[in-house]
Amino acid sequence: MSRDIRILSTKKLKSDQKRFLLNAGFSIIDADFIRVTELPFRLTDVAENLIVTSQNAAKALATHPEVQDIRRNPVFCVGSKTADLLDELGFTVQETANNAQELADVIIKDYATENFTFFSGNIRRNELPMALMEADVEMNEIEVYETELTPIEINSEIDGILFFSPSAVEGYLRKNKLTDQVCFCIGKTTASAVEGANPSAIMIISKQPTIESTIAKCINHFNQEI
Repeated sequence: MSRDIRILSTKKLKSDQKRFLLNAGFSIIDADFIRVTELPFRLTDVAENLIVTSQNAAKALATHPEVQDIRRNPVFCVGSKTADLLDELGFTVQETANNAQELADVIIKDYATENFTFFSGNIRRNELPMALMEADVEMNEIEVYETELTPIEINSEIDGILFFSPSAVEGYLRKNKLTDQVCFCIGKTTASAVEGANPSAIMIISKQPTIESTIAKCINHFNQEI
């Protein structure tokens, strides 16, 4: 390897996830650019179908003392990892999509006459609720977790940045700029946040919305350059 590849992860990685990068010969800085806190909420007026677009929402839902009342409700979710977690927690996953827009498309196409409750965070994208509203799909929303930005100034030179949520993009940009780094995004929604901040940013989107798939994209990209 001709030079050291320096990667920033905007989320603290598990040891096995970090090992993928280290074994590839990369240097890695990992830090949480957001903090997630579960909120108290009531399970009142919950619709027949549930929408869960993140693992954070799944975890918050699972810890509610009355979760047994809705555990059998069909769940529509984003991401294979979220689906796996919901399955482990005893929920019934009806549909899984790669991103919020794809999930909205599935609901509008095949479940437009159903009603839904969307379990969300305080910072969330508008694509899904707006699409359902415009299609007259009945939906209400319950906020179950709060995302706080925890920006960190990075003074080291970085070759690639791993982004796993639009909020992490915002957290990074509070104290840093996107210049010539390659941005590896877990999905299209996160990529849209990068593009909104810098339309000329170099972006590579993961094939699957998982941390591991995003890391694999990063390794493959830089290995091809060397």
